[in-house]
Amino acid sequence: MKISPLGDSAITVDFTDESPDRERLLARALSVAETLERANVPGVIDVTSAYESVALFFDPARIERDVEEKIRALVASARIRVSRKRRRIEIPVCYDADFALDLARVEAETNLSAETIIALHSSAEFVVACVGFMPGFPFLAGLPEKLRTTRLATPRTKVPAGSVAIARTQAGVYPVESPGGWNLIGRTPLRLFDPNANPPALLQAGDRVRFRGITRNEFEARVKESSG
Repeated sequence: MKISPLGDSAITVDFTDESPDRERLLARALSVAETLERANVPGVIDVTSAYESVALFFDPARIERDVEEKIRALVASARIRVSRKRRRIEIPVCYDADFALDLARVEAETNLSAETIIALHSSAEFVVACVGFMPGFPFLAGLPEKLRTTRLATPRTKVPAGSVAIARTQAGVYPVESPGGWNLIGRTPLRLFDPNANPPALLQAGDRVRFRGITRNEFEARVKESSG
């Protein structure tokens, strides 16, 4: 474990020296983040986790001088476990050709048929490793090895909201229209980020996610329902 400053009002706790097993490191980061959140350390205003680390953001005027010692003690006490508060969420996704703009590219890179790609993607269980890049964007660990593909050489300037994508070892969902370089293989009618909701992001670190294939008609019906 290594604790390092992140600017003048945050620190990171990095676990990469503890194990070469990335799945274990992710579980470690999620467990530590939950432990630190429950501890309510004076002056700490936010705790966020990533694949192999945790960041703590604090109010410099309120933080205590021995905060690093407290953090080390809390991290040492954290045990890797499956949290009861982690949710299982199903995301409907339409793999229609109009939405799966890079499916042919994924077929070429993986030597798999479109049907096999969709079957693998929709049968896997993913873990939300972290939420970032833009509000509500989930970085999903657990992409089957057979689906691992490179990013686009030239990112798109506009990726439609709800686009379901894969790249390298990860999957993700674009919550709003934005630039992006991941391979688009479908689209969900769900709204992953709503600034008026509490919390605004649908997914949280540690959530378990499965994708369920739906037809184009089902997709259109869900979109109409949510907008009406």
